[in-house]
Amino acid sequence: MGIAIKGEVSDNEKRAYIEYLQKKHNRKLAALDIDIDGEYVDLHYKFEPIGFERIRRITGYLVGTMDQWNDAKKAEEADRVKHATTQVKLERI
Repeated sequence: MGIAIKGEVSDNEKRAYIEYLQKKHNRKLAALDIDIDGEYVDLHYKFEPIGFERIRRITGYLVGTMDQWNDAKKAEEADRVKHATTQVKLERI
């Protein structure tokens, strides 16, 4: 994690800011800029990206993958009618 500091900050303060932000947002910090101006402290921070899993609706179920489906459910998915999509070009009148 990158930390940029303008002003004087103790190691305990740095740790406290990091712990505060990570706990408050429940995410891991990627970068933190601490800007000290007298009694005021500005924190500019960026979090690590969050991975996500694609979820689709297949045969009435919301699923990410079909890894744990039994043979009958896999066959139902293979036999279903898959609808094609077409693009329609609209013309201005």
